[in-house]
Amino acid sequence: MLKSIFFRISFISWMVLVTFSSLFSFSGVDTEGIDIPHFDKIVHFAFYFGMVVLGVLASREHLKEHFVLKKVLLVVFVFAVIYGMVIEVLQYSMTVDREGDILDVLANTFGAFVGMYLVRWLVYRIWPLK
Repeated sequence: MLKSIFFRISFISWMVLVTFSSLFSFSGVDTEGIDIPHFDKIVHFAFYFGMVVLGVLASREHLKEHFVLKKVLLVVFVFAVIYGMVIEVLQYSMTVDREGDILDVLANTFGAFVGMYLVRWLVYRIWPLK
């Protein structure tokens, strides 16, 4: 029970962080010390990687004996990809100094894809099979 609540809160908190970070303007923030090429793509990858991993873990704890890995992976992956697309459209249409970028969508999708395969690998290597 406690584990289920922990993963649910972690997933919801992660989603709030991703949403806020994606739609908030950081134009006044000093980033002179950070000069990593394509750093924003790394951040997009990490956001959606974390989203899939936490989404599957939260689903596993919530669904318990009704957990079907393939279905949950597919649902969480599709959710993450669509969510990433929606965020990019919102950046393009509703923010002043943010812009939607197809490369961000690709980074989001790649992060979700790698997260999905990492979870799949962990399930078959570590979690007991039912």
